[in-house]
Amino acid sequence: MRIRARLMIPLVAASLLASACTSGGSTPSPAASQPQGGQGAVADPGQLPRNETLYTTGTQWGPPVNFNPIREWDSAVGTKGLVYETLFHYDTVNAQLKPWLAAGGSWTDDTTYEIKLRPGITWSDGQPFTAEDVKFSYELGKMETIPYHDLWNWLESIEAVDDQTVRFSFSQANYQQWDFNLYSRSIVPQHVWKDRSEKEVLDGVNENPVGTGAYKILRKGQDRVVLQRRDDWWGKTVLNMEPKPRYIVDIATPSNEVAMGMLLQRQLDLSNNFLPGVANLVQGNFGLTTYYNEPPYMLSANTAWLVPNTTRKPMDDAAFRKALAHSINVKQIVESVYGNLVRAASPTGLLPQWEKFVDQDVVSSAGFTFDTAKAKQLLADAGYRDRDGDGLVENKDGSKIDLTLIVPSGWTDWMESARSISASAKDAGISITPEFPDFNALVEQRTEGDFDLLINNERQLSNSPYTYYEYMFQMPVLEQQNTVNFARYENERAWDLVRDLDQVKTDDVAGMQEIISQLQRIHLDDLPVIPLWYNGLWAQHSTSVWKNWPSSQGSAPKTGAVMWRNWFELGGFETLTQLQPAGS
Repeated sequence: MRIRARLMIPLVAASLLASACTSGGSTPSPAASQPQGGQGAVADPGQLPRNETLYTTGTQWGPPVNFNPIREWDSAVGTKGLVYETLFHYDTVNAQLKPWLAAGGSWTDDTTYEIKLRPGITWSDGQPFTAEDVKFSYELGKMETIPYHDLWNWLESIEAVDDQTVRFSFSQANYQQWDFNLYSRSIVPQHVWKDRSEKEVLDGVNENPVGTGAYKILRKGQDRVVLQRRDDWWGKTVLNMEPKPRYIVDIATPSNEVAMGMLLQRQLDLSNNFLPGVANLVQGNFGLTTYYNEPPYMLSANTAWLVPNTTRKPMDDAAFRKALAHSINVKQIVESVYGNLVRAASPTGLLPQWEKFVDQDVVSSAGFTFDTAKAKQLLADAGYRDRDGDGLVENKDGSKIDLTLIVPSGWTDWMESARSISASAKDAGISITPEFPDFNALVEQRTEGDFDLLINNERQLSNSPYTYYEYMFQMPVLEQQNTVNFARYENERAWDLVRDLDQVKTDDVAGMQEIISQLQRIHLDDLPVIPLWYNGLWAQHSTSVWKNWPSSQGSAPKTGAVMWRNWFELGGFETLTQLQPAGS
């Protein structure tokens, strides 16, 4: 089970990235670097033609460290998705897998999945792309340190039947996980990677990447990576699509304030940063657009939860957790902290894109709302009383309750949210003190279980709510919880249901709904995590050089305009193909 926890590392890593970009806040990590040429400078040494170049920021906060697609959490922007590709993409608009390197795939029996590859695809060095490359890439997971090693707990063998056919044989069919793997695993060339050691596969820089994708790495600097479009990319003819920018320059800006300035000066085309106050700019005459032209302005990317450490009193008591949930004024956070750039989460926390899986009857009977009086009543009914008259309740045994809520230092939106949670909880009689440790220190506390309360958002939109509940309920609880179940909540029935959900085919919506309804009931009865708000898929676009950005309006694209790692397979690449020069 220690190995099992590695399964979702790429997804989690995207979420960790999102912690800098989709949640916490307005200051980057200490690794951030100053743009070359001075603050806000965007001049490129190669003098790239401005009308053919897309300038982006908001994904990497420091120098690009590697071009290794196995390291999906810290590789340079575009390594996965633009240089290396996956077998499928996932269409978040229509909620279905979209063939990519694969022409298609299907279950031929209960434990066998067969993929047909598109013919005629070549690597950027001219070598043919074949089934052997797919077999080799997935078999890298046999190495224990590789993020998808857990796949081999139920994947038994892979056969390259012929150059265009790959057959996967499983001991059992975990359909939900498998669909996730189909669009998440980068395919690498066997002829380039076959002699690499396990350490090099995981930790190698991969300085001269050879991929099948639409771009190649042109150069990198201390503050940027520059990609150039491949005119011989296979997708131009096979998919009948081509990304419009000939060059993409992703810049590591030292702060969100610098990103805002560059965007207003038209030195950036796309910012994937959290930019407070951007609503005023969208309404003004600044040539900036967002997906919606009114609140919440952004698509939803993930759910922010309040996570209680259920091994500590009084968080080990579901009645206390329920009272705590009723004490939080999320509406105030949405309006005052975020200026309506986010939306309040439903009690289930399921993203709006998963609304069809929300059982409204369960929400009506077991959900929670902000209600200070109700919070006080729940506390009293459960035996938490103010014995010394200071306005704050004590534990059932009379001991003092003085909880701490930790969020990373510098994540100003989460810091303000923590202060708001503290204030509204105090009104209900619960003492919570916000603390702001360094991010790395917080990660250590979270991993070791050395905390009372924290805010977390480590599940992005995916192909299925399975990933959401796998995060919430995974067992067994280990001494170190690295990626999931930071609440350390133990419920055998819930974990059995998650594993049952895994074995429901992803097109069996009714079957998924039946199990998810039961999981929602357990969640809302016990509240191992308390959903707060939906973080935005931050995307602020300038129309000075490029137009036809995604928008809820009219016939504009409905995909996400985002350069975050792992999101090119969720519509980010398709967005690039639909951009148009502003002058056209």
